[in-house]
Amino acid sequence: MTSETAPTQTGAPLPETMQAVVCHGPEDYRLEEVPVPKPRPGEALVKVEAVGICASDLKCYHGAVKFWGDEQRTAYVETPVIPGHEFVGTIVELDAAASSKWGVGAGDRVVAEQIVPDWTCRYCLDGAYHMCATHDIFGFRHATPGAMAPYMIFPAGSLVHRVSKDLPPAHAAFAEPLSCALHAVERAQLTFDDVVVVAGCGPIGLGMIAGARAKNPKLVVGLDMDDTKLGIARATGADITINIASEDVVARVLELTGGWGADVYLEGSGHPSAVGQGLNLLRKMGRYVEYSVFGAEASVDWTIISDDKELNVLGAHLGPHTWGAAIRLIESGALPLDDICTHQLPLADFQRGLDLVGSGKESIKVSLIP
Repeated sequence: MTSETAPTQTGAPLPETMQAVVCHGPEDYRLEEVPVPKPRPGEALVKVEAVGICASDLKCYHGAVKFWGDEQRTAYVETPVIPGHEFVGTIVELDAAASSKWGVGAGDRVVAEQIVPDWTCRYCLDGAYHMCATHDIFGFRHATPGAMAPYMIFPAGSLVHRVSKDLPPAHAAFAEPLSCALHAVERAQLTFDDVVVVAGCGPIGLGMIAGARAKNPKLVVGLDMDDTKLGIARATGADITINIASEDVVARVLELTGGWGADVYLEGSGHPSAVGQGLNLLRKMGRYVEYSVFGAEASVDWTIISDDKELNVLGAHLGPHTWGAAIRLIESGALPLDDICTHQLPLADFQRGLDLVGSGKESIKVSLIP
């Protein structure tokens, strides 16, 4: 073995097996003994410190499917696979090629973007790697098992970022949802004069509020039905919060804007009713950005989008080119992450973690600690 390919390793000898959560199908997740993975050339072996559970994990757990065209239907996940796509860990082993490519070494604390692009398709070549046509994604594909395990592999095509060792593990793992939220904010192209309304004060919505506040618009408004989450939204950067269960949100936004409506609506709740809500509270020629993972189809009156208001409706996916900003924001200490990262559970309590996320009433960000 040459010096260029010799692995660099840190810590005690590795175990041969480990306990991992394994997805076998809808509502069939099991804690199983599996082999500790071994890195191939150009890869890294990472000891997982924390892995978050998000709405897409829950959607996968309940057996969601994706549709391609009118007829073909493919599973949302390839089973069996270890779930988990928002994580932080410490590099245990990697070779010189991986170290040089990513600028990291054994012992470094790292996160990786949830997508592993092919780097050859038209989207990757255009810089839109997050839309890669034939990508892998951690926790959903056989090629890229996720982080609900003590150890995982970063494949050679991964996007890897160093993160401070001073952060609590759950805070560092929040880089994934925060990067997604910041991408949604960037899609909105905020200006200093904008009134921005954010629907939902869960992990994505709170990240949107933080990102919007960093852009310094005229006003940031947070919407939710939970007064505790609205309080955290104010600590995160919202100027005004509205409890949609007790106030007419459209009327209130019109009042705040002199009757015009909001300039920007960032949808992060995942509730179908939030779609029509946003269309109605926007001004003419306003910008609507949709980020949510929906559990059900949402229908709207498209006349509002076209003939009534000529709205700009934008989608947002993953967190391309925003991970550096997300990590810097977390490391700055500006976010109330002790309030956002509400639950850290042992890996064996994965079912409770899924149930907490599904309920949404007791938690904001739930993480497992392998």
